[in-house]
Amino acid sequence: MLTNRFDGIGMTSTRTRTRMIDRLREQGIRDEVVLAAMNAVPRHIFVDEALAIRAYEDTPLPIGSGQTISQPWVVARMCELARHGRALDSVLEVGTGCGYQTAVLAQIAKTVYTVERIGSLVNKARRNLQALKVGNVRLKHGDGGSDLGEDLVVDAIIVAAGATHLPATLQKHLKPGGRIVVPLASRDEGERGVQRLTVFESTPSGLRETTLDAVRFVPLLAGRA
Repeated sequence: MLTNRFDGIGMTSTRTRTRMIDRLREQGIRDEVVLAAMNAVPRHIFVDEALAIRAYEDTPLPIGSGQTISQPWVVARMCELARHGRALDSVLEVGTGCGYQTAVLAQIAKTVYTVERIGSLVNKARRNLQALKVGNVRLKHGDGGSDLGEDLVVDAIIVAAGATHLPATLQKHLKPGGRIVVPLASRDEGERGVQRLTVFESTPSGLRETTLDAVRFVPLLAGRA
């Protein structure tokens, strides 16, 4: 039955997902809206069947094309930082991957715009989102730095890839008072594959930058693949 696939059994069961939420609380996630969204999305359907028993571990997992699905804490933390206690009308996600974070964002925002440069992952994400009947996502195959459309303006932007600086093209898509969450690395950190979650908040005097948790992401690349 379709319901069983989503609810899971054993290590993919609803009980296992609940334990993941308890662990997220222990790790400092406080936004109940984000926690409810994480609980609502079955992570195990976004990974290969052979990895499904590990889906609710707090670890990244491979999804093909040299990419990974982020660990649950990172997804929850980025969503929490983007939301910042606000209701979100629209969110832009750069780096759809397999669509897991997209599905979580779809629980907390009215509309999610998401762009992925790797065509095979676009197809995978589309299948996953359709299987869950997620209807408020606009998925695009393209370059997150240049293929977003001139008129797109959103409340929050999440970049799901590591960069050395904030892509300048993203700033024009942010509403006043909005937030960009992006993993940024210094040159030394970047060479070690380490970044820091960094929040840029739009204020009347410009972007205000706050550097937070250490994370590891694949690098942000330009162009389609």
